Amino acid sequence: HGALVALNCETDFVAKNDDFVNLAGQILDLAIEKQPADLEELKKLPFKQATVEEVVVQQIGIIGEKIELSFYDHLTAPQVTAYIHPGNKLATLVGLNQKDVDKQVGKDVAMQVAAMNPVAVDKSDVAPEILEKEREIARDQTKNDPKNAGKPDEILEKITEGKLQKFLKENTLLNQDFIKENKKSIGQYLKEVNPQLTVSGFLRFSLRD
Repeated sequence: HGALVALNCETDFVAKNDDFVNLAGQILDLAIEKQPADLEELKKLPFKQATVEEVVVQQIGIIGEKIELSFYDHLTAPQVTAYIHPGNKLATLVGLNQKDVDKQVGKDVAMQVAAMNPVAVDKSDVAPEILEKEREIARDQTKNDPKNAGKPDEILEKITEGKLQKFLKENTLLNQDFIKENKKSIGQYLKEVNPQLTVSGFLRFSLRD
């Protein structure tokens, strides 16, 4: 089981403060232990003779700067790997469907998620509303391209479908080109490690998003 927690502050000075860093670590440990369903449930958990939310508010008074617990999500899988990008502003978790996999494999996939920001694990996992939106974008691009003027509708639909498939390849984790070896996809890389190995889920959090 793994969890991602974001504790926000206003300055780099506080972000490097030992008390602030320790508080974030303690809240993360609590989240992993208690496995709350969502951020609101995490905030209400008993913590240091108070609740998580109350302790965060107390820290605002001590540190003198606005602090906010802004994000929490969790992932359960046979093997979970975390990656934190230098600077603590981007973090990912990746769940693999088998345990005892070489830790480097999990790290490779977690770094892929950080770098390439996929929308889903596989094509079939893409949310219908994302699919519809991307199909509309592809359709508009196809219609507005001067090269396609006068082409019949069925040809335009084939071009649209081609653009959509390109989007799905570039934005679904298993089909993306592996950043360390772009001659193969992440799915192919995992199959080379073990034919049954795949990604069961991932989480990504960026302070820039």
